[in-house]
Amino acid sequence: MTDPAAGVIKQHLIDPEICIRCNTCEATCPVGAITHDSRNYVVDVDKCNLCLACVPPCPTGSIDNWRSVPREAAYTVDAQFGWDELPAELPPEAFGTPDDAVAAPTEAAPAPQSVGEAVAFSSARYNATLPPWSAAHPYTNLYGPRAAQASITATVVGNVRVTEVGSDYDTHHLVLDFGAMPFPVLEGQSIGVLPPGVDALGRAHHARQYSVASPRNGERAGYNNVSLTVKRVLEDHDGRPVRGVASNYLCDREVGDKVEVIGPFGASFLMPNHPRSHIVMICTGTGSAPMRAMTEWRRRLRETAKFESGKLMLFFGARSQEELPYFGPLTKLPKDFIDINLAFSRTPGQPKRYVQDLMRERAADLAALLADEQAYFYVCGLKAMEEGVVLALRDIATQAGLDWETLGATLQREGRLHLETY
Repeated sequence: MTDPAAGVIKQHLIDPEICIRCNTCEATCPVGAITHDSRNYVVDVDKCNLCLACVPPCPTGSIDNWRSVPREAAYTVDAQFGWDELPAELPPEAFGTPDDAVAAPTEAAPAPQSVGEAVAFSSARYNATLPPWSAAHPYTNLYGPRAAQASITATVVGNVRVTEVGSDYDTHHLVLDFGAMPFPVLEGQSIGVLPPGVDALGRAHHARQYSVASPRNGERAGYNNVSLTVKRVLEDHDGRPVRGVASNYLCDREVGDKVEVIGPFGASFLMPNHPRSHIVMICTGTGSAPMRAMTEWRRRLRETAKFESGKLMLFFGARSQEELPYFGPLTKLPKDFIDINLAFSRTPGQPKRYVQDLMRERAADLAALLADEQAYFYVCGLKAMEEGVVLALRDIATQAGLDWETLGATLQREGRLHLETY
């Protein structure tokens, strides 16, 4: 929140026109000031402390918006949920105060780190907002509401199910081709898909974000295409029946169909280009998409004559083997290329195992990588996994005699720990 004594404030708002609902801001906010409904992400003025932690990770810049308003007339959360666009700036005469009396955002307050101070654990504190030093340069926001071209049309050239038929998780691998139109992407970036039609209120559907599952030179090497990993959504997080607008639209596409796309997005969740760097990938479900892209790029580089690869470790979780995307192709990857660890939480007759359980079992290997400045960690999947994974990293580091607060800050500062959960 802002200073209660200030008659006029700069209220932090999110632009609904360019927000791609990626959940990065809500996941990053250390005070829980950001929330969302089925359509908009909004900022609660009574909780926001203007720390600005949410601004750098935002892939579109939609989070970096402000409006001068009288404190008593600040925009409520409910009002923001109903917006299709940001309100216009109020004229100076609406405030009855000079412009320089407006309370402006302050510099971000550092997270408390004193040893004797009780601080609630927040995995978001360790999330890097910078890419690895050797990452390739990403192109972002080439198509979208604020770009020269609103969207780009892609053609579906492939759609195959990548989970076992008959399982609850109907997950598809889609390939979208852009023809001659420029659409450069890197491993770890995402795109926005614009499903056709309108919602219950008659408003056009907003874009849905999907991580790219293919390497930088295309799902088929040398072609201008990308692949996505899409799970068909048939129920919400509480188990109530709901038909996901974009997921069902994409899963039902046939070869030759057209899809409207915006993006690409993302400038930090990028893999290192340094060939001897090590990559630890931790994911669940469709969070495997960026991990597949990174693995496939390394696999293609490995086929070149002089490529010297660092270690690849994968911790991949699902409810069962039948619901784990790409299970078949994973089993065919050489063991000297990638170290694969699979966790299943719903295997009949077996105890529940999660990715953090496997990480603790591999503590010695992970501790060595945590201490190696050439090792990078990527976490992608449901929000519920994030804290458990980072706590596991903390415990592994501590048991190895490493100071976690120092190490965690280093991982964040040097772009070595990336969290992308939803």
